[in-house]
Amino acid sequence: MFQYPERCWMTMMRRSVLKVKSVIDSRLQYLAIGLFLFGVILVFKLASLQLWSGSDLRQMALKQYSTVRELPAERGKIFYSERKSSELYPLATNRVYNHLFAVPRDINNASTTFEKLWPIISPYGISEETLKTRLTKENDIYEPLVHKLIDKELALIADLKLEGISSERETWRFYPEGTTLAHVLGFVGINNEKRQGQYGLEGSFEDELAGKDGRVEGDVDITGRLIQTGNLKRVEPASGVDLVLTIDRIIQTYACQKLTEQAEKLGADGGDLIVLDPGTGAIIVMCSTPAFDPNDYRKAQDISVYLNPSMALAYEPGSVFKAITMAAAIDSGQVNPETTYTDTGEVRFGSYTIKNSDDKAHGLTSMVGVLENSLNTGAIFAEQQLGNDDFLKYVKKFGFGKITGLDLGHETGGNINPLSKGKDLNFATASFGQGITVTPLQMTVAYAALANGGKLMKPYIVKEKRRGDSIIETTKAEVVGEPISLRASTILSGMLVSVVRHGHAKRAAVPGYRIGAKTGTAQVAEGGSYGSKYIHTAVGYGPIDNPAFAMLIKLNDPKAGQFAESTVVPVFGQVAKFILQYYEIPPDEE
Repeated sequence: MFQYPERCWMTMMRRSVLKVKSVIDSRLQYLAIGLFLFGVILVFKLASLQLWSGSDLRQMALKQYSTVRELPAERGKIFYSERKSSELYPLATNRVYNHLFAVPRDINNASTTFEKLWPIISPYGISEETLKTRLTKENDIYEPLVHKLIDKELALIADLKLEGISSERETWRFYPEGTTLAHVLGFVGINNEKRQGQYGLEGSFEDELAGKDGRVEGDVDITGRLIQTGNLKRVEPASGVDLVLTIDRIIQTYACQKLTEQAEKLGADGGDLIVLDPGTGAIIVMCSTPAFDPNDYRKAQDISVYLNPSMALAYEPGSVFKAITMAAAIDSGQVNPETTYTDTGEVRFGSYTIKNSDDKAHGLTSMVGVLENSLNTGAIFAEQQLGNDDFLKYVKKFGFGKITGLDLGHETGGNINPLSKGKDLNFATASFGQGITVTPLQMTVAYAALANGGKLMKPYIVKEKRRGDSIIETTKAEVVGEPISLRASTILSGMLVSVVRHGHAKRAAVPGYRIGAKTGTAQVAEGGSYGSKYIHTAVGYGPIDNPAFAMLIKLNDPKAGQFAESTVVPVFGQVAKFILQYYEIPPDEE
């Protein structure tokens, strides 16, 4: 009886030992598996670092004792000239300024630094909150504060002798002529923390003007400075291309001053003036008001002012389009200057009635009389003789409905889509310049074709591209179409001379010269109907036998002066006289 419990106890002991052994074996297995997996992961990581990330790691290591620094290229300059001088005048160049920045880790008392610095730099556009934030970034080694400080402005800050406030030299774009040609030039701004040309020539020719940055690679010491005796690799920057414009400095200055003065005098919302050479398409003058200062473009309250309204904003041209309608009808042989119709003062299209602007009936009237008196009914008559399909073809041949291709960017082609609907009413209103839209540039180019024997020239504004004193490219005149014949051009030009002598463009006359021109006073569509605002336009050219210029002047809703005859035509006459005298063109008649 006594041995039985002993055997039982021994059995129990053996079972406990076996159980413990089983647990230990199990844990050893888990440990072995864990070690195996760890080994696999370690091998994979080592392989990854060696095979796939080795190059990146080597680059990171190299950066500890080497550097690659950009050498900025000098941006190409933009010039214009004078007809009587070979000298070039800078419109866009580069100027050295100062950049103020902070090293927050070196600032002992950010609050005191702010109190001393804020009154001086607050006018430069940095906000109070931004300045406080940048000065209080602990251990930060660089925070930009203000760009484009001249030496005199920097001196006021330097006199404060503030720890952690420093400066460096920097080159920025500078426009010596200010607002002159602002819409043509555009400006160099900041895009994604990089300087980049925007709008106008600066934007359109960004790649050529910007040039190509160089770089220097080499070893650095512990302070980050290049070791001059080390292994240096240097690629020199390539300067940008210089642009020489077709714009004439003398005419541009005079004409744009006259435009601005007239716009201010009459309370106009804005205006445009374009002069080009009919024989080549070269732009001689291009300006708009209001303008902006490209040196301080951020002050513009509305960024839409950056757009060049001469080519980016379309409008209903009004009666200046009647010359295009008449030229097409004459070219097709459907009418001639002596062709007559009976003007009853109005034309009906279903429930719509179109009247003359003077609300008068002129009776039996020739096509010359249509242009002299600017009769809507006469333009409709000429279009109807031509036919809708042919009228649309001529409109397109004159370049309306598509861009001219002038290298200034943001160009619109206007809108002639209403004519695609085939409705007689749409063609009737289009014949006198309403219901369709054009740009001032398109209208000037079309009139230049009337002046140029019917040949339509592509407008251009860059005469030459240069590197230093070497001309690397010269723009050649390009004929892009011939909407009408030389005969039709000659006839139409004579009719426009009659408009200046006997019609609504008398004040465009220049004594001793035969000038042709047409006026337009067009209502502005507002909310689907015509409102109380008007746009006044005058377009023409001269001298008729050998035109030296084609010109358009436009004013947006002048508050004084009911018709274009008293608002834009006088300026046309003044500028035309100035050009003829400046070009020293002898009179062509007594």
